[in-house]
Amino acid sequence: MRVYVATKNEGKLRELRAIFAGSGWDLMQHDGYREVLEDGATYAANAALKARALHAQLAAQEITEAVIGDDSGLEVAALDGRPGVLSARYFGPNASWPERRKGILAELRDAGASDRRACFVCALHFIDGSGREVAVERDVQGRISEGERGSAGFSYDPIFEYPPAGRTFGELTEAEKNAVSHRARAARALLDTVDETPFPSNGGP
Repeated sequence: MRVYVATKNEGKLRELRAIFAGSGWDLMQHDGYREVLEDGATYAANAALKARALHAQLAAQEITEAVIGDDSGLEVAALDGRPGVLSARYFGPNASWPERRKGILAELRDAGASDRRACFVCALHFIDGSGREVAVERDVQGRISEGERGSAGFSYDPIFEYPPAGRTFGELTEAEKNAVSHRARAARALLDTVDETPFPSNGGP
């Protein structure tokens, strides 16, 4: 089944393609995708906004295919759950990912926080070619490391330590991360849910 992903984030698209490999879902990027304002109060709301926008944009071009919208974020306990849904815009829309990571570490240091608990959350919103929708959300628990470690992955991965491995997501291989990440857990839940629901074919291969 061909599925278009509502994102221009190459790192997210690459990760989703790896996660869905072997599922029978062929994840595609629509070059004409116009990003929407992510003003939802929750990850689920933002994921739905993206999916519905792309679905409408494809329909306007008479393209009848399935789509996925993804919204994810980092929640830090000692920061009252920040950055949360603002994760991709924390410290301003023009801040770089290294600046955001350094900012999180500085906030914890300045607050003298000993509580390093954090979690990554991912919401996926799926719409098939007929317009039927499925939404799922999953998370993975971890902690904020004392400093950046590793250069793999993207976004906050180098400061998010996964305790069972004793390493940050930035230190894990792609396969290791994709076995345990919030996005992988949400993808498995989505596949399980869609498999249990009789969706009509969208005409894709």
